[in-house]
Amino acid sequence: MKKNRLEAFSDGVLAIIITIMILEMKVPLGDHLADLAPILPKFITYVLSYIYIGIYWNNHHHLWQAVQHVNGSVLWANLHLLFWLSLLPLATGWMGENYHSSIPNALYGFILLMASVAWWILAKAVVKEEGELSQISKAYKRDIKTKLSMLAYAIGIILAFIQPILSILIYAAIAASWFIPDKRIERSIVKTDNQ
Repeated sequence: MKKNRLEAFSDGVLAIIITIMILEMKVPLGDHLADLAPILPKFITYVLSYIYIGIYWNNHHHLWQAVQHVNGSVLWANLHLLFWLSLLPLATGWMGENYHSSIPNALYGFILLMASVAWWILAKAVVKEEGELSQISKAYKRDIKTKLSMLAYAIGIILAFIQPILSILIYAAIAASWFIPDKRIERSIVKTDNQ
């Protein structure tokens, strides 16, 4: 199967997720800068989640540059990823309202962890479909960054029950580490094109 419909569907779902997140933000009642203070935690959480969706969209785009075909397993793995990302608006709103509380921060981290696991599963499904000698297989041969991110999310979830603000800092640090798109795929494509 061709990958075009998967890409278009995924782009649409990610755009809707971002739209839902911004609709969760309520307009302040007053007309002074001080009136923005009550929504500041929710805005910061929104920015973090927006960055995460942007990271997934960007890496998703890079992934499909190296993929030639998809199959049912890849489609389901992609839907699995989109499922976890679709829960991000709920967790974003809840954590933004309760940034000092353990359960909302832990839930936010759990959703990020599961999205990371879903990404790993998607990458494995793509490698299996494309074959061990494919560009994508070479790029994902050692996927240490994803595994380290999963570990960091787990630590963030635990820290949410000790000091919730620390968990938010861990989630922000992970996002910062992924802010520049994953270069493994680009390097793999350039090496293959030069051969």
